[in-house]
Amino acid sequence: MSVRIDITGLRQERVAVVPSPLAELGMALHALSEPAHHPGLQGWVTGVTARLDPHLADRMCEADFLWRTTFSDLFLPCAGLPDRTALPGGTLAEELDLLDKLSDEQFVDAALEFTCATGYGECAPTALTDPEVRRRALDLAAARGPRQLRFSERLLADPPRIRQWLRQFLQDCDEAFFAEAWSRLRHQLAADTRHKTDLLRRKGLAGALAAVSPAVTLDEPAAVISVDKLGDGRTATGDGGLLLVPTSLGWPHLMVLHRHGWQPVLHYPVGSPELAAPPTLEQLALRMTALSHPVRMRLCRYLARSAYSTGELAQVHGMTAPEISRHLAVLKKAGLVTTRRRGRYVLHQLDVTVVARLGSDFLEGILR
Repeated sequence: MSVRIDITGLRQERVAVVPSPLAELGMALHALSEPAHHPGLQGWVTGVTARLDPHLADRMCEADFLWRTTFSDLFLPCAGLPDRTALPGGTLAEELDLLDKLSDEQFVDAALEFTCATGYGECAPTALTDPEVRRRALDLAAARGPRQLRFSERLLADPPRIRQWLRQFLQDCDEAFFAEAWSRLRHQLAADTRHKTDLLRRKGLAGALAAVSPAVTLDEPAAVISVDKLGDGRTATGDGGLLLVPTSLGWPHLMVLHRHGWQPVLHYPVGSPELAAPPTLEQLALRMTALSHPVRMRLCRYLARSAYSTGELAQVHGMTAPEISRHLAVLKKAGLVTTRRRGRYVLHQLDVTVVARLGSDFLEGILR
């Protein structure tokens, strides 16, 4: 399984390594919402959370599905601009201006990515123009709870108002905690950018990609970049470019923006902190047995990012609900999955803290 980027005809001068303050703010919000994904950031998360204004914390929860699972493509708006060669802005303000340049259809589709689950990598009807897609988006938002349903309803009813809300929220986050973090992180990201750009010049795209991650490979004869992930996807640079965007806060996430019609982006981590000690042998044997089935590994990929109902997992994986339930039962018996009830829905989620104790290889694989 992998995400593949067709780079046929891509000229080297159209490959750019550029840090993005908006993408890094997205990763900061993700780390604050899902600290278990980032054990190396516990000190920073605790410090920010302790001094966060309660009103801003409430607003952070209002649309956390935009960054809790990983983060929305809205945090890389330059990739959605028509010429497919735009670069991230040098400041957060510049990047928020790029966000304003996305069409309402692009904005809504990206904001609903983790709700309506329409064809991400293909040209599909949008929730703003297709009543059936709109109905399905709201149905699935309802399964996520009243907060997400309210946000989705407001988004579909008045996209400009939500765009204004999001911009103000991100500006307030910058003032509250991100500007201070960015003043430190940008130096590391600038150094990595210079290093990767030098590799690109001296060793070509293959050399730069090899330094990004061993999970990224280039088949030069076929003109295809493959990113080893527990998920399938395809995109192409076409007559546009390819962006490599480093993140200091993102490990272990290696993300590929492959939305239809957008410029492909590799968003890769710069550092790799150490994880906690492994579990006991008895726990390890039980958990590794539970994870030995490929379907359960794919379930873990979804459940690591968000809570899902049995019905949603069955739909995504093309299986019956009883089949999914049997796999979930094995994971729960091993203590890898937690459940909670929300209204008439029972939601399942991976206990990432427990999985982290199995070792970095598996954690990095399912979060990649």
